[in-house]
Amino acid sequence: MAFAGLNDADVKAALDGCAAADSFDYKKFFKACGLASKSADEVKKAFATIDQDNSGFIEEEELKLFLQNFSASARALTDKETKTFLAAGDSDGDGKIGVDGKTSFFFFLEK
Repeated sequence: MAFAGLNDADVKAALDGCAAADSFDYKKFFKACGLASKSADEVKKAFATIDQDNSGFIEEEELKLFLQNFSASARALTDKETKTFLAAGDSDGDGKIGVDGKTSFFFFLEK
C-alpha cells in the first residue's frame, strides 16, 4: 500500500526526481507524488507518519529523513535541503512544523 494513499508510480517518479543530493524541491515533490491534491484528513495522516516521535511537530531530524517515509531506500535530505525545507514551513522560528496553525504542514501544500 502506498504512503498516505498515494499512487506508487507517482511516488517513485517524485523520488527519482530528487535522487541527486541538493535536488529536493518540496513544491515539485508534493505535486509530483500527489500529496498536494489530498484532503485535509489524508494530509494529517501523512503528517502523523512523518512525525516519528509523535510530538505533534515535525522537527529538523524528522525532515532530514522525510523522503524515507515514502521509500526506505530513499536518501536522506542534505543539511542544506533540510534547513531550506524547515525554513519554508517554520514561520515562527521555533524549529518545528505543526499540523495546524500558523506554522503548519498545510503551508507546503498551499504554495
